[in-house]
Amino acid sequence: MATEWCSYIGSSFILNFYFSFFDIGKNSWPELLGTNGDYAASVIKGENSSLNVVVVSDGNYVTEDLSCYRVRVWVDEIRIVVRNPTAG
Repeated sequence: MATEWCSYIGSSFILNFYFSFFDIGKNSWPELLGTNGDYAASVIKGENSSLNVVVVSDGNYVTEDLSCYRVRVWVDEIRIVVRNPTAG
């Protein structure tokens, strides 16, 4: 039920509540900004193996659905993280 509910949320406040209430762990990795995208993905996956971590080139189109178990790592043309990796 929690996973189904999570896919319909649309607010950062609710997403943060979900992560803390269900003790999923971190949902944001601002310390990885400016690092290599593949390294960032491995750090995130190492901290929480249940997350689906995807490296995405900045400017690419992605689905707008939210998933508490997905983290997109946005990188530039030389694979440097350019956005704060956040679950959602």
